[in-house]
Amino acid sequence: MTRAKPSWLTSAVITLASLVLAFLVAAIIMVFSDTEITAKFAYFFDRPSDALSASWAKIAATFQAMVVGSVGSFVELTETMKEATPLIAAGLGVALAFRAGLFNIGAQGQALAGAVVGAYLGFSVKGLPLVVHLPLILIAAMIFGAVWGGLVGLIKARTGAHEVILTIMMNNIAAGAVSYVMLQPFMRAPGRADPISPILEWSATLPRLDGSHLNLGFGLVLLVAFGCWWLLERTKFGLQLQAVGINPDAAAVSGASVSRVTMITMALAGALAGLGGVIVISSPEMSNSFPPQMTGAVIGSLGFDALTVALLGRSRPLGVVLAGLLFGAFKASQREMQLMAGTPRQLTNLIQALIVLFVAAPAFVAWLLPFLRERRGRRAKEVTA
Repeated sequence: MTRAKPSWLTSAVITLASLVLAFLVAAIIMVFSDTEITAKFAYFFDRPSDALSASWAKIAATFQAMVVGSVGSFVELTETMKEATPLIAAGLGVALAFRAGLFNIGAQGQALAGAVVGAYLGFSVKGLPLVVHLPLILIAAMIFGAVWGGLVGLIKARTGAHEVILTIMMNNIAAGAVSYVMLQPFMRAPGRADPISPILEWSATLPRLDGSHLNLGFGLVLLVAFGCWWLLERTKFGLQLQAVGINPDAAAVSGASVSRVTMITMALAGALAGLGGVIVISSPEMSNSFPPQMTGAVIGSLGFDALTVALLGRSRPLGVVLAGLLFGAFKASQREMQLMAGTPRQLTNLIQALIVLFVAAPAFVAWLLPFLRERRGRRAKEVTA
């Protein structure tokens, strides 16, 4: 009898198929949204080669620009890694919660909480060496992010309130609080009336590799990813966390405290998202200013992009790192796609949305691919047996 393939392989194939399907659908939309190409389809049956060649040229130019803009040279590669750094940190926070059965969509608020605290300590504390000042703002941001996420875990553990509602509310509270704080005199740059902070001290910024866009943050998030893997796979708490995610009732019977796991997991998730937020602030290239300063919009959609990264990475630390690099490549190549292929930057957002759509619907992807459909049916029979 043929031995069944491991389930992780099926998951990897479905994820890869989701990526391919997302790119295919994006290519179709790209072609039919170009007026010059659609004009050639008007006489498709007379001269089909015109429409097909124009379509292929558009698709090839766009994806060539994506490759060139993300990994075309050492500088572009480091740009991809730079863009991926906060995505990996925040994505690990979302993924860790997913593994415990918690749908943490509050990474945006947790990242904002970490960023504003890191920024304040970055410009208000002066005279410290880099080896003291930089760890100070990183640790403070993670602590504040942990508090922001831990509140959700505490309320859920004590009252049973759903974490989705709680994290949505905490996102709104964080956005409102940051908007208010940024208007206060102690957070505004001297002589400025708009919400922008003073310049962070050089000792509060992440050191950058000469001749590139890469800074210390990338190595830091790789260490954090390894730490998450070790926590999940090599510790008692990690096993309890995964058990709660699979079946909280069975985990409770086996001796795990579901409330404790929930609170600690949400606090850890918040800490990782807070780390992602402060990395944006302490990286001059990420905040689009040199020296770096805090603004209300500097985080962008980091917390919501982290959801996509965690989903694509199947909530596995290695998967999150790879997914973060992929989405970092999307962000890094937007400029080249506009210059080389005339493709709007919104296309990368469309591809991300399509990836989420297909990754979140593995049954649909398996239905499209017969061999996966057979594989899933065989696995279901094995589980039933």
